[in-house]
Amino acid sequence: MKREDIPNLISIIRILLVIPVVSALLNYQFGLAMVLFAIAGISDALDGFLAKHYHWESRLGSILDPLADKLLLVASFATLTWLGLIPHWLLWLVFGRDIMIVTGGVAYHYLFGKFKLLPLWSSKINTLLQILLVFTIIVQHYADLALHRWIEIGVSLVVLSVIISGAEYMIVWGRRAWQLHKNKG
Repeated sequence: MKREDIPNLISIIRILLVIPVVSALLNYQFGLAMVLFAIAGISDALDGFLAKHYHWESRLGSILDPLADKLLLVASFATLTWLGLIPHWLLWLVFGRDIMIVTGGVAYHYLFGKFKLLPLWSSKINTLLQILLVFTIIVQHYADLALHRWIEIGVSLVVLSVIISGAEYMIVWGRRAWQLHKNKG
C-alpha cells in the first residue's frame, strides 16, 4: 500500500462502519452509535483533506468517497426513520435527491461519455448538514437532552440544502450536456 492510497482506505473503513452504526441504532445503543458515527463523520473530512492537501486524488477516490457518504447517510436516515426518529418524507426527499443525481450521472455517461465526478459545494454542505442532523438525533437519544428545537432547525436546513443542491446538479450537468450536444451538432 502506498501513502496515496490512504484516503481510499479511509473511505473503505467508512463503508465498513455502516453495518455497526446501523446495528447499534437498531439495538438502541446510542452511545456506541454516537462514537461510530462521529468516527465516520470525521473520516469523511480527513480523507478529503488528505486527498486534496497531498494531491492523493484518484478516480477510485472520487467514487469511493461519495459512495461511503451515501451509504452511511442513507442507512442512518433509513434506520432512524424505522425507529420513528426521522419523518418518512425526509428520508424519501434525501433518497430521491441521491437517486436523481445517480440517474443523471449514469444518463450523462451513456449519452455523452466519461466525466469527472466533482462534488458541488452545495452538495458538500448538504452532506455536512445531514451528518449534523443524524449526529444531533443520536446525541439527543443518548444523553436525553432537549434538542428538539435544534433537530427541527436541522430538518429545515437539510430540506433546504437538498432542494438547492439537487437543483444545482440539474443546472450544472444540464448546462454541460447542452454544451456538449451543441458542440457535436
